[in-house]
Amino acid sequence: MARNTARPLSPHLTIWKWGPHMLVSILHRATGVALTVGGLILLTWWLLALSGSAEGYQTFTDFVGWKVGPVPLILIGLVGLTWAFFQHTLSGIRHLIMDIGAGFELKTNKSMAIATIIGSLLLTAAFWAVILGRAA
Repeated sequence: MARNTARPLSPHLTIWKWGPHMLVSILHRATGVALTVGGLILLTWWLLALSGSAEGYQTFTDFVGWKVGPVPLILIGLVGLTWAFFQHTLSGIRHLIMDIGAGFELKTNKSMAIATIIGSLLLTAAFWAVILGRAA
């Protein structure tokens, strides 16, 4: 079938100028997948370990404390999941604001997108500062 040349082509990612709003939109989907897969697996394992035997819980805690060098490797994954949670939550709030009809102006939209990225990083850092501060 021949293309109707009178109709304009739909813009593609290579045509659009990338901005923070596009990054946050893609991150919203990616963090949702990460939380669903990684977070759900870890949460399910923890709940099963809690409801099971002492040996099962010990296996879980051994995994969470798995170390190679001075830092538990799982900590990197947990920090990543925490960031994904805060990024997804703040992005969801941004979408909620846009759903009520606000924040569509380009400057406001860009500012809100940047705020979600900065906010998620700051909330993650604060969360782990409290968690690791109590563990010390």
